Amino acid sequence: MTSQATIALIVIIVVVVVVLIVLGVILGRRRSRTANRQKAAEIRQSAADTNLTAKEHEAAALRAQADAKQAEVNAENLRREAAARQDEAVAHRADADEQLRKADRVDPDVATPRKADATVADAPRSTVADGPAVDFGPTE
Repeated sequence: MTSQATIALIVIIVVVVVVLIVLGVILGRRRSRTANRQKAAEIRQSAADTNLTAKEHEAAALRAQADAKQAEVNAENLRREAAARQDEAVAHRADADEQLRKADRVDPDVATPRKADATVADAPRSTVADGPAVDFGPTE
């Protein structure tokens, strides 16, 4: 082999090595880009999942707020119902007291101020709700 042939062989080997290096770099960049695209797709999917989770939490918060509002409405309805029932109880208590006073006026065994002394006005009978019963006793 001559020196020109040796030089040509070395140049060819160098060119082949350079081409292989360039191909390796190009293929490495393609792999890197493909990997980066895949990683970006995974990150986007993760962001979409996180966004969906955020929407679910927002919906749950809105449901909880609606439940709280409904509880407030229910509580107000119960307060009104309790007030109405209390009013009914007071009315029934008044009716019962009036019936007891009427029974006392009719009953000959119950000493009322009117029966004890005809000049004293008819005093209402004390009930448990009013306090302890009052014993009028004989008037002298």
